[in-house]
Amino acid sequence: MTEEFVLTDICELITVYSPKGKMVHVQNRATYGISFCEEGQITYYHKGKEYVSEPGVAIILPQGESYTLVGKKKGNFPVINFTCTGFSCDRHMLIPINDRELFIKDFKRMQSLSLFPGNRLKIMGIFYQMLDKLFRQRERGTGVLSPAVSYLEKHFCDETLSNEMLAKQCGISEVYFRKLFTEQYGISPKQYIIDIRITRAKQLLSEGRLKISAVSEACGFSNPYHFCRMFKEKNGITPTEYMRENYICRI
Repeated sequence: MTEEFVLTDICELITVYSPKGKMVHVQNRATYGISFCEEGQITYYHKGKEYVSEPGVAIILPQGESYTLVGKKKGNFPVINFTCTGFSCDRHMLIPINDRELFIKDFKRMQSLSLFPGNRLKIMGIFYQMLDKLFRQRERGTGVLSPAVSYLEKHFCDETLSNEMLAKQCGISEVYFRKLFTEQYGISPKQYIIDIRITRAKQLLSEGRLKISAVSEACGFSNPYHFCRMFKEKNGITPTEYMRENYICRI
């Protein structure tokens, strides 16, 4: 999900039974949807492509689009229909999932909570966590990069962090790691790490508790000069200027 994503409403929580052979035409879908598969199989036909919903896969259903679906194997399909801002998707999106039972358990919990008033925030909280898990799994693709991403999340401030270390986590060569990472994230591992460190530096600078040299060290830069150069290159101003303009002094 993008950082601008904001959930505005959960419109419906329903388990759809799809018999084998049934064909349904959907015109201008009113909301986004996420569908899971307890058992069975559905094939969606959209813009000349086929998307198969089956156990082990979640599928994002695009708002405003028209498509056809056909039940290939009878089964039950939990569906969450929702509206949001900050997210755009004009096609079906398949997301492989390893923990289908946990997602369906969360769905059923949301469904139970919806029966009683006063639970809207709880339901939305569960759904935000569900979306976070789904899109993290999508970003990690087949799972080849997953060990490296997990390691990076914990050690991005380690000055010694390198492509060699991350590739080792995945059990692949450094060259292949760089290629896979760049294809999946659209940016090199080195630049990805720098961007995360700069974002963390902004948080620390806004707090105003640390000197520039301490912020540099805390974020994994080799020295303050390198930190200041990279920060200005990314943001157009120096860390000192950023701190002065963004210092948060409130409780």
